[in-house]
Amino acid sequence: MLNLFRSLKRAKSRETIERLYGAIVAQSRRAEFYTDFGVPDTLEGRFEMVVLHTVLVCHRLKGGDDTARAMSQEIFDAFAADMDSTMRELGVGDLTVPKKMKKIGAAFYGRAAAYDTALAAPGNALLAQALARNILGTDEASPRAEPFAAYVRAAVERLEATPFETFARGELLLPPPEHGHAPEAGQ
Repeated sequence: MLNLFRSLKRAKSRETIERLYGAIVAQSRRAEFYTDFGVPDTLEGRFEMVVLHTVLVCHRLKGGDDTARAMSQEIFDAFAADMDSTMRELGVGDLTVPKKMKKIGAAFYGRAAAYDTALAAPGNALLAQALARNILGTDEASPRAEPFAAYVRAAVERLEATPFETFARGELLLPPPEHGHAPEAGQ
């Protein structure tokens, strides 16, 4: 009976993580990022958006208790499984996938460090630079990077205000990508 309970609990946890990761991917695919913020609508641009949103959610959860930190790890694991599956669907060979996954892991942790550092700094200048470099593909200041940074700050604030119980239900509340303007109540 105890094994049945554990199986049900694991299935519920897996369903929650799938819903959260699905919401991350859905947010990352919103057209406004590609039309308004200038994110390249390429495989790399889409990858960077999934990384960004995964980092933001994990950033929020890793500051919580053991359960929240475990959920952060499970979301990262879902990201890694998605990247592995996507590469295989794109025809990357079985022998090459582990090498590419190592690069993806390094890219993820490099981005996470850059975004964490930028989010800890006052203002949006460092964050705009990180977004321009990592996502917009430019080392120069981009006129779209500052509003993009404002959106990321709004997303972080929304995630910080979200109680863990909301995540535990598989719900992810992120603002619309409206150049960082505060979302209307109820959005």
